Amino acid sequence: MFFRRRARMLRWLVCGRLGPVWMWKALLLFLAIAFAGQLLGVIFNKSNVQPAARSIFSSPDAQGPSLGSCRPHTHIMFLKTHKTASSTVLNMLYRFGDEHSLRFALPLGYQLGYPLPFNAHRVKGYRGPRAIEFHIMGNHMRFNKLEVEKVMPADTFYFSIIRDPVALAESSFAYYKEVAPAFRKAKGLGEFADDPKKFYDPRLRNNHYARNLLWFDFGLDNNANFSLALARLGEDMIRRTFKLILVSEYFDQSMILLRHALCWPLDSVVFFSLNARQQKPSSAGGVAGTWVGKAAAAAGVGIRGGLVQAKMVPNLSLTPEQREKLRQWNAFDWYLYKTFNKTFWEEIDKFGHAQMEKEVRLLRMRREDLARVCLRDGGKPVEAHRIRDKNIRPFQSGLVKILGYELQPGLDNTTRMSCLRMIRPEIQYKDVLDSKQFPQFHAIPAQQQSQRLLVAVGGTFIKQEPPRKGRKETGGEAGAGGRTLDEGMKDWEGSRLVRNNQTLVREHEKGRLR
Repeated sequence: MFFRRRARMLRWLVCGRLGPVWMWKALLLFLAIAFAGQLLGVIFNKSNVQPAARSIFSSPDAQGPSLGSCRPHTHIMFLKTHKTASSTVLNMLYRFGDEHSLRFALPLGYQLGYPLPFNAHRVKGYRGPRAIEFHIMGNHMRFNKLEVEKVMPADTFYFSIIRDPVALAESSFAYYKEVAPAFRKAKGLGEFADDPKKFYDPRLRNNHYARNLLWFDFGLDNNANFSLALARLGEDMIRRTFKLILVSEYFDQSMILLRHALCWPLDSVVFFSLNARQQKPSSAGGVAGTWVGKAAAAAGVGIRGGLVQAKMVPNLSLTPEQREKLRQWNAFDWYLYKTFNKTFWEEIDKFGHAQMEKEVRLLRMRREDLARVCLRDGGKPVEAHRIRDKNIRPFQSGLVKILGYELQPGLDNTTRMSCLRMIRPEIQYKDVLDSKQFPQFHAIPAQQQSQRLLVAVGGTFIKQEPPRKGRKETGGEAGAGGRTLDEGMKDWEGSRLVRNNQTLVREHEKGRLR
């Protein structure tokens, strides 16, 4: 009886106070289902977790079409000719070398002794022929093969870039109007083209910018009287050394040929145009208020109190007759352009036009993709004063505005660094590389830095260098200086040259080339 009463009480407690048994079973079933659902949810979420966003520079598109089994070239010499989009090419070399920790043959200042013929001792850190392995050489120089070979390895890949001499003259006149005495005297490029000899004196310093500038940069005599024999001789000298000559007017196609020649990934030749001048001036303010930089000082623009004075943009308009006269005046450059432009298209024939069109499309698509990621305003170049980061403002030179870019805000560190490399101006990038290669010289007093910036852009000198043996300085306009070359020069292959009626010819071929 006692035990029966206890059992009844227990059933009452369980079923009455704590609920019926079926409710407990339902509760346990609910908890089991909830636990199983949570467990499955965790598994589901883990399977759908997205990886951390990768930089666009890590995408498969960065490599581009397959290059086969070739190995990338790392010994490269680029002859940086003037006003040919060569600053954009140099940026690619800077980026590739920077990303792969290669050693650059950097100048002591900002160019390798230009406009004097290159000398190996102009390279910072040079200790004698082949004592140090240099990978890339590309700053402005007047080419001198024998001296370059003292610095660069035997398997170095040599290349350069050319431009239609009329377009080159337009850019040169705008950029060097206040530097070259021949340009400074003329009111406009058309007036100069009508009668170049009226303005041009070959003895005056910096007048090489006004005639056969490509020929001069290749180390040849830009004041020689034109002859087909001499032009072919120069062509032959260039062909024996330079494996590829790019053409500025076909820059995208040039980048595809260069990529295959160097065996580089696509992103290494994707570019944003650097050191471009503003085609249409905005307000009349010009460059007023811009602090003096290397390029501004080089251009000879009036300097007062550390500011560059505004000047009128030069008149670059030309008639068809004046354009033809410029080609005749720059006869050696015109010969080089016609000859190597023909060679360029022969290379594209070998490459295949269909394949070239395909790869150019990929290059342009990739450039648009990177511009959207990297640049403000859809990649549109902007005036220097609009660029918030002073470290990437291009230096201003001459009487035109040099444009630059602004980085897109909010980029991750990896992407930002890669984007920054693509838009960093030449002068600033050279300083960055210099500080990496020579950290012991990185801490330069501000006064010395400003003095270095007064070295001219493109090789124009502000400070007069002492004359060397075999040269004599001639008088000229105040501040312009001048130079003539004595007999006894040698070309960059070592053949002795003599002057004959303002023409330098090889001594052993003097009779044939007269």
